[in-house]
Amino acid sequence: MSTFELTIEAQQENDRIDKVVSSFNQEWSRTQVQIWIKDGDVTVNGQKVKPNYKCGIGDYIQISMPEPVELDVIAEEMSLDIFYEDQDVLVVNKPKGMVVHPAPGHVNGTLVNGLMAHCKDLSGINGVMRPGIVHRIDKDTSGLLMVAKNDFAHESLVNQLVAKTVTRKYKAIVHGNIPHDHGTVDAPIGRDKRDRQSMTVTDENSKVAVTHFNVIDRFKDFTFIECELETGRTHQIRVHMKYIGYPLAGDPKYGPKKTLEINGQALHAGLLGFVHPRTKEYIEFEAPLPEEFEQLLAHLKNR
Repeated sequence: MSTFELTIEAQQENDRIDKVVSSFNQEWSRTQVQIWIKDGDVTVNGQKVKPNYKCGIGDYIQISMPEPVELDVIAEEMSLDIFYEDQDVLVVNKPKGMVVHPAPGHVNGTLVNGLMAHCKDLSGINGVMRPGIVHRIDKDTSGLLMVAKNDFAHESLVNQLVAKTVTRKYKAIVHGNIPHDHGTVDAPIGRDKRDRQSMTVTDENSKVAVTHFNVIDRFKDFTFIECELETGRTHQIRVHMKYIGYPLAGDPKYGPKKTLEINGQALHAGLLGFVHPRTKEYIEFEAPLPEEFEQLLAHLKNR
């Protein structure tokens, strides 16, 4: 364990402790520092404090930086569709059917397993089981994900998600014929009390959720749409489209039992844009629809 010490000076008075400590070393992200503070690895005058503690002149700060934890997740060689990669970030096109990160009882065959074989430098902010993962898409949703290769990049990308400045557009096929060309669903999402594995629109223990959508094409019983996320709640598009009466085709959790013959929901994260953490330039990527999705659209057009 490495130990660092500093004393608060006049220009740092009333600054938050997490800000002061993260500025001590540019390699330490504020998010990681907050974790250290909560774990008691950062103390003020020998006492544990909260990340929002306001520093006073003369405060003695001790930072006991824990040794890095060896990852228990096994690296697996696999073919990954990498759209972009540099020293800080990586953008990958996840295929349908692949889980993003390991979980108890499911520790291999995930995107993270493949990423660990592809590159050894992934951020550790999300812990052993989710290195580098900034945001997720569901197992049966295909499309683009941004991955952080260090804590500096991770904090920047998370802050952009919080500030709602990341562009995330999805293509989807839904049941029913949506009569209007554009729409916005602004409805809070929380855990379903009747089914803890599902999410629902609710005012209890919920978070703000906003989805914008545009109609691309209409078929007899289905509509092809593009959705843009303003927030990123679990199952957000799936829950919101069900809420307004147009559930996703093939969705085993939120859709009707009688649907199109596909495995899982017809949902593709096709466009992803964000400001690069180091260069500060906006970059954007677009992944074409998977072949299965294209075939489904052709089938609907020819019915």
